[in-house]
Amino acid sequence: MKYTEEHEWLLPEGDLIVVGITAHAAEQLGDVVFVELPEVGTEVTKDEDVVVIESVKAASDILAPLDGEIVEVNEALTENPGLVNEDATGGGWFFKMKVSDAAPMDDYMDEAAYNKFIG
Repeated sequence: MKYTEEHEWLLPEGDLIVVGITAHAAEQLGDVVFVELPEVGTEVTKDEDVVVIESVKAASDILAPLDGEIVEVNEALTENPGLVNEDATGGGWFFKMKVSDAAPMDDYMDEAAYNKFIG
């Protein structure tokens, strides 16, 4: 698993990358009440807004961590956005993407570096 400075996590799953936000980010947001997911098939570029999250505290955008295509979204979040708070690094994932080049993932932080970053 890799982590971005925007508090997203990336998990390779076969030839796909699963993307969500960290438990730290979910905690900072407070109770998530709405999640707007991208359309499957959407081509995204790194740092493009992909997901909108609304919580009791604020609204935030989730950025595409890499260039690629959204191939699956977590439909469970439309019914139960609180999954982000309950299981941020598991059932609260946002989307899966097929990336054109996974090499830039090497530039992101590992867990130890992320924990230092938020410390």
